[in-house]
Amino acid sequence: MNFLAHLYLSEDNTNIMIGNFIADHVKGNKFSHFHEDIQKGILLHREIDTYTDAHKIVRISKRRLHERYRHYDGVIIDIFYDHYLAKNWRNYSQIPLNIYVNSVYKLLQENIDSLPERTQEMLPYMVQYNWLYNYQFAKGIQEVLNGMNRRTDGKSKMNLATEDLLENYQIFENDFTTFFEDLRAFSHQKLKELS
Repeated sequence: MNFLAHLYLSEDNTNIMIGNFIADHVKGNKFSHFHEDIQKGILLHREIDTYTDAHKIVRISKRRLHERYRHYDGVIIDIFYDHYLAKNWRNYSQIPLNIYVNSVYKLLQENIDSLPERTQEMLPYMVQYNWLYNYQFAKGIQEVLNGMNRRTDGKSKMNLATEDLLENYQIFENDFTTFFEDLRAFSHQKLKELS
């Protein structure tokens, strides 16, 4: 899953949200210096990623992209799934998406000094281009995929994936909707176990 889903699955615990958000920029077990709940967020993020990668529906989604994108298929599906979460946000939260994402940006900016260096470097771009809010639009997804493609020096061809999204829009949305119910239940249980 991508940023929006990880934040959402933290269930409004701000320190768990921070940990869940920064986890990709934390290597191995080098996180004992963080607040206990931030550590839990990092662990939750890893549990979510493991569960997602092994889930049969996610594997089916990835298979649709594999021939064209090879090992980048999982990254693309993470972004597609965040698109469907943002687009259907009202089904998952009573807080409007624009209010939610602005509160997330505020939380991260207030804690920027404690974030890993790579997260600190990324955050201004995320806020400036309002990634979390713009995930709901095909144009927003295109911008994210363009950026990812640039980071691979064009090798990934991820900038083309919006074509695949639009060609198979309802199929991918059905995948997401079914999978996300499973993931919400899994994540909620893991949060209880970590508490």
